[in-house]
Amino acid sequence: MTYDSLLKDARGRMDKALGHVGDLLRTIRTSRASSALVDNIRVDYYGTPTPVSQLAGISIPEARQIVIKPFDASALGEVVKAIQKSDLGITPENDGKLVRLTIPPLSGEQRNKYVAKVKDLCEEGRIALRNTRRDLNKQADLLKKDGDITEDDNRKLHGEIQDLLKEFEGKVDSLQEEKSAEILEV
Repeated sequence: MTYDSLLKDARGRMDKALGHVGDLLRTIRTSRASSALVDNIRVDYYGTPTPVSQLAGISIPEARQIVIKPFDASALGEVVKAIQKSDLGITPENDGKLVRLTIPPLSGEQRNKYVAKVKDLCEEGRIALRNTRRDLNKQADLLKKDGDITEDDNRKLHGEIQDLLKEFEGKVDSLQEEKSAEILEV
């Protein structure tokens, strides 16, 4: 591994960590409907746990409503059961052809609970970024020990990895602020 490849690896790993945090934040409920709310729900389809998005069309006809239309009408009952078992806290309405989920407005207490969850998820993301920094710094020290880079380059590499960490922590902070504002929005 070289100086440049280590920096490239650092950016790639931190991008993945940031993407993971973003994916987790999309599944947190706000007052608005989002297809991401049902993305993680798995339906028992012929004995196989299958994501809802693979067996149904998901649409958002109104700001507070999600409509799920299974491609196979026989799976409708299983979709309803999976939604009821999930932690969404929304009762599905089944009209025989599709499932409607009406998103109720969040209470003040629920909003605060979701904001705290966002904060916790973002902190986990920051921890993942710091662990990545630690691993990369170890790799940089190994490069110096093996004689692949000089002492000055090692110090410079540590500094660039730290700068990358600060950049990605800033991105996590902005994700947290955006999601918290979206949750608190009435």
